[in-house]
Amino acid sequence: MAKTLFITGASSGIGAATARAAVEQGWNVALMARSADKLTSLAQDLGEQALPIVGDVTRMADLDQAVSDCIGKFGGIDAVFANAGRGLDKPGTVEGDLDDIRGMIELNITALVQTARATLPELKKTKGTLVLTGSSAGRQHIKGSIYGATKWFVHGYAGNMADEMREWGGRCAVVAPGMVDTPFFDNGAPDKLQPQDVAEAVIQAITAPQRAAIREIYLMPQN
Repeated sequence: MAKTLFITGASSGIGAATARAAVEQGWNVALMARSADKLTSLAQDLGEQALPIVGDVTRMADLDQAVSDCIGKFGGIDAVFANAGRGLDKPGTVEGDLDDIRGMIELNITALVQTARATLPELKKTKGTLVLTGSSAGRQHIKGSIYGATKWFVHGYAGNMADEMREWGGRCAVVAPGMVDTPFFDNGAPDKLQPQDVAEAVIQAITAPQRAAIREIYLMPQN
């Protein structure tokens, strides 16, 4: 029976690339994002192994419904990729817009915890794997970067969850890329990492032998 991967931020970039890579490996994928058009298009490309779920990960009710829909379609969840996140339109503690800062913190931190909260009961049943999207910005200090600080939280939370999940046979990994050629960057970054590079790291984390807990994969572009 095929295993199932639940992905947030699934409609484009790293999330979409991971969905494609997982389907190629024989997994089912539950795809959660706010963009109905992009999700529908991706799911059509992936076929019967994909379930598109339109929802907002900052709303706990949406996450709970998404998990319920996933269970209804595929019967269980074997891995979760908490990938939804964003940066700021204008960085800076004083220079940045306060509502924009609040929104980023809510998505990058609170929604990440909510995703874990919604899916952990299912992962516990399957002794599954939780993967979080970190960043090289969460492994180094970048002057004044609030975005980087949110990724420091992700890295710390991943380590804490790894120890907690280990008690019942589960695993938690953080995938920490440097610059990736995604819509995150207005002008793109074609000479840097590609979304499929990060997707391969996620697949490695969720398909490793049960005896091996990959806790962090740190990817940097060569250029």
